[in-house]
Amino acid sequence: MKKIKTILLLIALFVISGTSYGNSQHLTSVASGKAGIIAAGPSASVKAGLTILDQGGNAVDAASAVIFNLAVSDYGLFCIGGEVPFMFYETGSRKVMVFNGMGGAPLDLKAIEWYYSNGIPKNGIKSATVPSAVSTVLTALELKGTMSFEKVIAPTLSLLDSGKLSWHKSLAVTLRKLVSAEKETKGSREQKIRAARDRFYKGDIADELNKYYISSGGFLRKTDLEAHKTVVEEAVSVNYRGLSVYKCNTWTQGPVLLQSLKLLGNYDLKSMGFFSSDYIHVTTEAMKLAYADRDKYYGDPSFVSVPLKQLLSDQYAKIRFPLIDMKKASYKIRPGDPVKMIANDGPGEIWPGEKGTTTCVVVDKWGNVVAATPSANPEYGICETLGIAHNTRLSSLNTQKGHPNSIEPGKRPRITLTPTIVLKNDKPFLAMSVAGGDMQDQVSLQLLLDIAEFGMMPEQAISAPRIYSHQIQDSFNPSSDPAVRTGKTAALDIYKTDQAVIDDLSARGHIMNVVQGAIAHPIAIFTDQLTGISYAATQKGKRCGAVKQSVENQ
Repeated sequence: MKKIKTILLLIALFVISGTSYGNSQHLTSVASGKAGIIAAGPSASVKAGLTILDQGGNAVDAASAVIFNLAVSDYGLFCIGGEVPFMFYETGSRKVMVFNGMGGAPLDLKAIEWYYSNGIPKNGIKSATVPSAVSTVLTALELKGTMSFEKVIAPTLSLLDSGKLSWHKSLAVTLRKLVSAEKETKGSREQKIRAARDRFYKGDIADELNKYYISSGGFLRKTDLEAHKTVVEEAVSVNYRGLSVYKCNTWTQGPVLLQSLKLLGNYDLKSMGFFSSDYIHVTTEAMKLAYADRDKYYGDPSFVSVPLKQLLSDQYAKIRFPLIDMKKASYKIRPGDPVKMIANDGPGEIWPGEKGTTTCVVVDKWGNVVAATPSANPEYGICETLGIAHNTRLSSLNTQKGHPNSIEPGKRPRITLTPTIVLKNDKPFLAMSVAGGDMQDQVSLQLLLDIAEFGMMPEQAISAPRIYSHQIQDSFNPSSDPAVRTGKTAALDIYKTDQAVIDDLSARGHIMNVVQGAIAHPIAIFTDQLTGISYAATQKGKRCGAVKQSVENQ
């Protein structure tokens, strides 16, 4: 019998509500499939990416469509002038690379002097770094995508054309200028995309932005735009019980999750039981130690020497984990000395040391993976003629001179944005992105443990109860005083759980606060390596969907 192939690619969004796993953290969407899957922000952006996968695009193509679309559909949590750490696992090389998605401070020394004299504002154009998202996405598309900018931007242009806000039309005109630059350039696909990027950062769009910076009293200039480059980096990783966990470098808080894992590797978490008093206590205390190091050592590695190899070493974890007292919550801020290999159980000095974020994770049918965390905290500085809103990320630097995260010309802030890719036997296992400021890696750690230690699927892990320790510095407080930046020691938020657990933790010295709302807003995609099926789940207004392919008919 002649074989008849019926290929029906159906894009389906599976949106559910009311699903409960114990104390549910407001699960909003689940999906599964083999032919490509996306978890991200609103449905419009998920559909944009699914359309690209349906047309044969890979994970980078689809993520590019999603991220540009999020600047419209999730405006207020992300904007076109925002930032986006972008991680990519390539199935061919079996390696994880990072596109450094953060812009730097103004290059003008007088501007930096102004910030030290007046403080770093938390909103408006003076709080903006160089807008980096356009460069990040176009660089990823150029180097690892397969499609044109014109194709991946099409869903966003459709959304803008149907929009009713004044900036929708202006931004559509700006993006079509980039499409024109691409189409008018002769050469390869890569050269054409590069031309589109150059028009934004070096051409007439940059000229218009320069006029806006001057007229609005901002410090950025066209020279800042021209100097900006998306750096392609190796991801940072550790092994945890046979899993290779990858994060961005210390221009994000990402390695703090890896440090936490190194400490927790010394305990049998599974035998403690999920969300038992012991499990919550040891996880909290490990995070306190890791975050103390984050707040002392992390900064833009292009400007400061971060002892990251030592911070992630087995030796350092070995001398630090005994500081955890299983019977007592620590009230101390205790960064160690990874160079001299000193644990530091001293008097608890405070060492020198978010409103808007959305999410994007994509797995394509070939097994390529993108995990990205687009963000831009309002209130934005907006160039109305171009429809380009700017980030406020300078407030994630500080004015404490000599601190690794203090403001300098061209320096990138140490941001909270922190996507995660996890491999098992060099193949995709888990990818996550979380919206929630300083909560992001605390929640990512717990989701990873839910899945790796307790065998949960993303739907269960997203729904499970969580904790959040306040014994860290606020990454959005640019104060020169580390004491002002530091939260309440021993304070621990917990999503609804058994009263006996709360009482036990209180008896150990934790200052407990039971919260009714969700702790951060994560998305996750888990890939079953035996079946090849990927499973996605999202929370709090985020959505996911899968490309569905029919079986062959005989």
